[in-house]
Amino acid sequence: MDMLWSGWGDPAEATPLPDTVIGLLRDLLGVEPREAGPLALEDLTVPKSPLAPAAHRALAAALGDEAHVRTDAETRVRHTRGKSTPDLLRIREGDIAAVPAVVLLPGGHDEVLAVLRVCAEHGLPLVPFGGGTSVVGGLAPERRGAFAALDLRRMDGLLGLDPVSRTATLQPGLRAPRAEALLAEHGFTLGHFPQSYEWATIGGFAATRSSGQASAGYGRFDEMVLSLTLATPEGTLDTGRAPRSAAGPDLRQLVLGSEGAFGVITSVTVRVRPVPRTRRYEGWHFPSFEEGTTALRRLAQDGPRPTVLRLSDETETLIGLADLGAIGSGARQAAGCTAVAGYEGTAEDTGYRRERAAAVLRECGGTPLGEEPGRRWAHGRYSAPYLRDALLDAGAFAETLETATFWSRVPALYASVRDALTATLTGAGTPPLVMCHISHVYENGASLYFTVVCARGEDPVAHWTRAKHAAGEAILAAGGTISHHHGVGTDHRDWYVREAGPLGVDALRAVKRRLDPAGLLNPGVLLPAD
Repeated sequence: MDMLWSGWGDPAEATPLPDTVIGLLRDLLGVEPREAGPLALEDLTVPKSPLAPAAHRALAAALGDEAHVRTDAETRVRHTRGKSTPDLLRIREGDIAAVPAVVLLPGGHDEVLAVLRVCAEHGLPLVPFGGGTSVVGGLAPERRGAFAALDLRRMDGLLGLDPVSRTATLQPGLRAPRAEALLAEHGFTLGHFPQSYEWATIGGFAATRSSGQASAGYGRFDEMVLSLTLATPEGTLDTGRAPRSAAGPDLRQLVLGSEGAFGVITSVTVRVRPVPRTRRYEGWHFPSFEEGTTALRRLAQDGPRPTVLRLSDETETLIGLADLGAIGSGARQAAGCTAVAGYEGTAEDTGYRRERAAAVLRECGGTPLGEEPGRRWAHGRYSAPYLRDALLDAGAFAETLETATFWSRVPALYASVRDALTATLTGAGTPPLVMCHISHVYENGASLYFTVVCARGEDPVAHWTRAKHAAGEAILAAGGTISHHHGVGTDHRDWYVREAGPLGVDALRAVKRRLDPAGLLNPGVLLPAD
């Protein structure tokens, strides 16, 4: 099944907002319902593909079948941009300036290499496409003119499993639910469950340094990767032959997070773990975000660390954004913040960790809320993007951004970003609700994930662009990173360049010139196009 072209996920899962929520949006933010929804796919005016006939023939030969070279309007529209709110607003209004000229479907590593050679010969930029879930402009190359989207959906297999070493080799187009199903047949799990889980792919996880909601227990995706293979216009790069090595710099780290700018990931070998026998999630109440943050830090540093550990600030707790049926219900609860702690593993292990963690949480001012809040979170953990679409349909603007920093800097970073978003959008006449949660914890720091909801205003993309710029400046000034798990894309690129510094950028450019001399791979993503 393809994802909804003008929104998120399965159209059958989309749910309109209840009248009570629409009324709340009107009263709090001045949101006015939209008179018309997005255009229908058949109403879009899609220009004929500009792909040259000679390039078309060469690509068909490289892929061995004309059916794997698609230039029809619907396929091209479905590969236009990603799923950020500005992406959706543009395409809903009929702006398809970033539509690819052709969509290519390779069946393996050798076919990817053949396609890269053809693209180099014909000067055709290429954008790798997995699940299409990018929210940072990762699928909209900067270079104008014709480009190709390389859809990896046919490369969706489990290539190998080593139960002794507990490793699995997966193809890049394998969607996360299918990967979990294949591994479960052998008693294993990857344990990687980001919000994009239902649609994102293994290759996308690696290319963007994805982080799942159970990262406190399983780690980030880049920590799971043991080796990978990269197809480039200059040939094949194989990295990683042991769990750890002192044989020079780790070339895997050049590929992880490279977002298709250096090559196309064609296989990934990852660490896997036994499927947990027990999963248990529970809620905790804290009087303030500060006290909840201290509790999370204690568990992250001194243990025992739960598998899932997250904390909503006062506003997110009050609104209940993650649960459509609970929006606004927080007003009936005690003021403060809600945390979710989850435990996975054997019954004995989870019971032991849960008991010890509860002692720490109580010592830090936490009050147990039982398993119901945890069950609600687990049930709705992938629903937020659908809620975002429902808010757009109702006339509201909703978007997210995230960052990370060291524990000592968390309070200042939290305040700076929240204030920057509030001041900028209020100044534009669309005062927002700004919510935040800590979504990933480490011994030395944590990530902050912000959600912004406001009225659309006259030009919502322009409003958000200004607000995102102010937030990016606040993040760097407060010592945060411009992205913790969404990636760089084109949206974060200019701040990433400042993070990396001139010498770092020159080093990355040198790598790109060696692997992609013509600069055809995802131009403008990660690094400015030459």
